[in-house]
Amino acid sequence: MKVHILDDWFDTLRSLPCYALLAGHDVTVWTDHEPDPERLAARVAEAEALVLFRERTAITADLLARLPNLRLISQRSVYPHIDVAACTARGVMLCSNMHAGTPSYAAAELTLALILASFRQIPAQVASARAGAWQMGVGRTLRGRRLGLYGYGRIAGAVATYASALGMEVWWWASDAGRARARAAGAEIAPSREAFFAQSDCVSVHVRLKPQTLGIITANDLAAMAPRSLFVNTSRAGLVAAGALEAEIARGRILAAVDVFDTEPFCDQHHPLLTHPNVLPTPHIGYVTEDEFDLQFTDIFEQVNAFAAGAPRHVINPEVATRN
Repeated sequence: MKVHILDDWFDTLRSLPCYALLAGHDVTVWTDHEPDPERLAARVAEAEALVLFRERTAITADLLARLPNLRLISQRSVYPHIDVAACTARGVMLCSNMHAGTPSYAAAELTLALILASFRQIPAQVASARAGAWQMGVGRTLRGRRLGLYGYGRIAGAVATYASALGMEVWWWASDAGRARARAAGAEIAPSREAFFAQSDCVSVHVRLKPQTLGIITANDLAAMAPRSLFVNTSRAGLVAAGALEAEIARGRILAAVDVFDTEPFCDQHHPLLTHPNVLPTPHIGYVTEDEFDLQFTDIFEQVNAFAAGAPRHVINPEVATRN
């Protein structure tokens, strides 16, 4: 098959063991991001299969209409960036392993790293040392502080394990069903949503973005957080109400560590989420490790091979297979 891989920005995949799985295919790797559907369609006009790096490129009905040769889209995990109905209408199969029970440990590790870096002022201390000024301030210890985890899921569970090992107190808030699962597992639940935000030294959100969770973290939630508390988002920017975090940061009360943005790549050098001293921003690197890529793309490339062999796996729109 003619396989095109999109958005491999650092040409990483060709150096990983999983890449050998594509040995029988005609593979093209694109190492930049092309946001324009017309130009992107021209690039990948001959593609029979598109391989995606998560949500870096949106697969819209407009793009699909320009790709008559496309038969397969292969990726891993959730797919809010893909118009599944348009795929089905055009006979394009979407395969995505939802990897139930397997969290992204890379994302959980980055969450912990952001918490540590924020409380210990690591970026500012490094900048101060490099500028010849030595120490620039005094950080804070995590042990004994309370971490509030919003969303009772796999990644949050891994973060809870790491935080507990550091001696942090962990409690939870989530949907009704999530709180019920947490309570059944013996986890501590905040007595109310208001108490969760007001009494956590750090709040980290771990929820999938879907229509029901869009803007689930409100301006009132952030305003309820205590001065100098930390808000962490390594999930999706859309979980926070539009403009709410920027407005709260402008007040200078709380700190934030964010790995996700409404538009990515996000390079606005004047935006407060990149420039405010109370914010620690990272460029959506939660899942960006060699180990995570090899894990994810082993699944993805095996999906390509399974499709080519006539036995597709992890099919999201099986009606395509039935119709064909």
